[in-house]
Amino acid sequence: MSTVTFGITPGQGEKLHAALGYSGAVRVGDRVETSGQAGVDDDLVVPDSLEDEIVQAFDNVERTLATVGATWKDVIHVNSYHKVAPGDDAIGDDHNRVMAEQFRRRLGGRAPIWTETGVTVLGLADMRVEIRVTAVVGSGN
Repeated sequence: MSTVTFGITPGQGEKLHAALGYSGAVRVGDRVETSGQAGVDDDLVVPDSLEDEIVQAFDNVERTLATVGATWKDVIHVNSYHKVAPGDDAIGDDHNRVMAEQFRRRLGGRAPIWTETGVTVLGLADMRVEIRVTAVVGSGN
Protein backbone atom coordinates (compact mmCIF):
# COMPACT_ATOMS: atom_id res chain seq x y z
CA MET A 1 0.00 0.00 0.00
CA SER A 2 1.26 3.50 -0.85
CA THR A 3 1.97 6.01 1.85
CA VAL A 4 -0.16 9.16 1.78
CA THR A 5 1.52 12.41 2.87
CA PHE A 6 -0.19 15.79 3.02
CA GLY A 7 1.76 19.04 2.72
CA ILE A 8 0.85 22.47 4.04
CA THR A 9 2.68 25.40 2.49
CA PRO A 10 4.36 27.65 5.06
CA GLY A 11 2.81 31.11 5.38
CA GLN A 12 -0.25 31.52 3.18
CA GLY A 13 -0.91 27.78 3.10
CA GLU A 14 -0.92 27.55 6.89
CA LYS A 15 -3.44 30.40 7.05
CA LEU A 16 -5.72 28.73 4.50
CA HIS A 17 -5.40 25.36 6.25
CA ALA A 18 -6.42 26.93 9.57
CA ALA A 19 -9.30 28.91 8.05
CA LEU A 20 -10.68 26.41 5.53
CA GLY A 21 -9.29 23.01 6.59
CA TYR A 22 -7.48 21.86 3.46
CA SER A 23 -3.91 20.95 2.54
CA GLY A 24 -1.86 22.39 -0.29
CA ALA A 25 -0.55 19.07 -1.58
CA VAL A 26 -0.91 15.34 -1.27
CA ARG A 27 1.67 12.72 -2.21
CA VAL A 28 0.65 9.12 -2.81
CA GLY A 29 3.75 7.08 -3.61
CA ASP A 30 5.55 9.14 -6.25
CA ARG A 31 2.44 10.97 -7.48
CA VAL A 32 1.72 14.49 -6.20
CA GLU A 33 -1.41 16.61 -6.60
CA THR A 34 -1.64 20.19 -5.44
CA SER A 35 -4.63 22.30 -4.63
CA GLY A 36 -4.98 25.48 -6.66
CA GLN A 37 -2.27 27.96 -5.75
CA ALA A 38 -3.08 31.64 -5.84
CA GLY A 39 -0.65 34.43 -6.60
CA VAL A 40 -0.80 35.78 -3.06
CA ASP A 41 1.85 36.61 -0.48
CA ASP A 42 1.90 35.09 2.99
CA ASP A 43 -0.67 37.66 4.16
CA LEU A 44 -3.02 36.60 1.32
CA VAL A 45 -2.50 39.89 -0.53
CA VAL A 46 -2.76 39.81 -4.32
CA PRO A 47 -0.16 41.94 -6.18
CA ASP A 48 -1.42 44.86 -8.26
CA SER A 49 0.36 43.63 -11.40
CA LEU A 50 -1.02 40.59 -13.26
CA GLU A 51 2.53 39.52 -14.12
CA ASP A 52 3.58 39.66 -10.45
CA GLU A 53 0.48 37.67 -9.49
CA ILE A 54 1.22 34.90 -11.99
CA VAL A 55 4.89 34.73 -10.94
CA GLN A 56 3.78 34.55 -7.28
CA ALA A 57 1.37 31.72 -8.14
CA PHE A 58 4.26 29.80 -9.76
CA ASP A 59 6.38 30.50 -6.66
CA ASN A 60 3.57 29.19 -4.45
CA VAL A 61 3.27 26.03 -6.54
CA GLU A 62 7.02 25.53 -6.08
CA ARG A 63 6.77 26.04 -2.31
CA THR A 64 3.80 23.67 -2.13
CA LEU A 65 5.51 20.95 -4.17
CA ALA A 66 8.52 21.16 -1.85
CA THR A 67 6.35 20.26 1.16
CA VAL A 68 6.03 16.74 -0.26
CA GLY A 69 9.45 16.40 -1.90
CA ALA A 70 8.66 17.46 -5.47
CA THR A 71 9.81 20.25 -7.81
CA TRP A 72 8.57 21.98 -10.95
CA LYS A 73 10.79 19.60 -12.96
CA ASP A 74 8.56 16.72 -11.75
CA VAL A 75 5.37 18.36 -13.05
CA ILE A 76 3.49 16.45 -15.75
CA HIS A 77 0.16 18.33 -15.85
CA VAL A 78 -0.87 21.93 -15.19
CA ASN A 79 -4.39 23.28 -14.77
CA SER A 80 -4.64 27.06 -14.73
CA TYR A 81 -7.72 29.14 -14.06
CA HIS A 82 -7.81 32.69 -15.39
CA LYS A 83 -10.36 35.32 -14.46
CA VAL A 84 -12.05 36.75 -17.54
CA ALA A 85 -14.86 39.24 -17.85
CA PRO A 86 -18.29 37.78 -18.59
CA GLY A 87 -18.66 37.61 -22.36
CA ASP A 88 -14.91 37.45 -23.09
CA ASP A 89 -14.20 34.82 -25.73
CA ALA A 90 -10.57 34.04 -24.84
CA ILE A 91 -7.91 34.27 -22.16
CA GLY A 92 -5.70 37.22 -23.00
CA ASP A 93 -2.14 37.28 -24.26
CA ASP A 94 -1.22 39.15 -21.06
CA HIS A 95 -1.90 35.89 -19.18
CA ASN A 96 -0.44 33.54 -21.78
CA ARG A 97 2.83 35.41 -22.24
CA VAL A 98 3.69 35.23 -18.54
CA MET A 99 2.53 31.62 -18.20
CA ALA A 100 4.76 30.56 -21.12
CA GLU A 101 7.73 32.51 -19.70
CA GLN A 102 7.33 30.78 -16.35
CA PHE A 103 7.03 27.33 -17.95
CA ARG A 104 10.27 27.91 -19.83
CA ARG A 105 12.03 29.30 -16.75
CA ARG A 106 11.00 26.60 -14.30
CA LEU A 107 10.63 23.37 -16.25
CA GLY A 108 14.10 23.02 -17.79
CA GLY A 109 12.77 22.16 -21.26
CA ARG A 110 10.02 19.84 -20.07
CA ALA A 111 6.60 20.57 -21.57
CA PRO A 112 3.82 19.20 -19.35
CA ILE A 113 0.27 18.97 -20.58
CA TRP A 114 -1.72 22.11 -19.79
CA THR A 115 -5.41 22.84 -19.44
CA GLU A 116 -6.22 26.55 -19.32
CA THR A 117 -9.71 27.56 -18.22
CA GLY A 118 -11.36 30.97 -18.15
CA VAL A 119 -13.54 31.63 -15.10
CA THR A 120 -15.49 34.62 -13.80
CA VAL A 121 -14.64 34.21 -10.10
CA LEU A 122 -11.83 32.74 -8.00
CA GLY A 123 -11.33 32.25 -4.25
CA LEU A 124 -10.52 35.89 -3.45
CA ALA A 125 -12.17 38.86 -5.15
CA ASP A 126 -8.85 40.32 -6.37
CA MET A 127 -7.46 37.05 -7.75
CA ARG A 128 -6.96 36.77 -11.51
CA VAL A 129 -5.16 33.40 -11.66
CA GLU A 130 -4.90 30.08 -9.84
CA ILE A 131 -2.62 27.16 -10.74
CA ARG A 132 -2.77 23.48 -9.74
CA VAL A 133 -0.42 20.73 -10.86
CA THR A 134 0.16 17.01 -10.93
CA ALA A 135 3.73 15.75 -10.54
CA VAL A 136 5.56 12.43 -10.48
CA VAL A 137 8.54 12.67 -8.14
CA GLY A 138 11.80 11.77 -9.90
CA SER A 139 10.35 11.92 -13.41
CA GLY A 140 12.13 15.17 -14.21
CA ASN A 141 15.67 13.88 -13.60
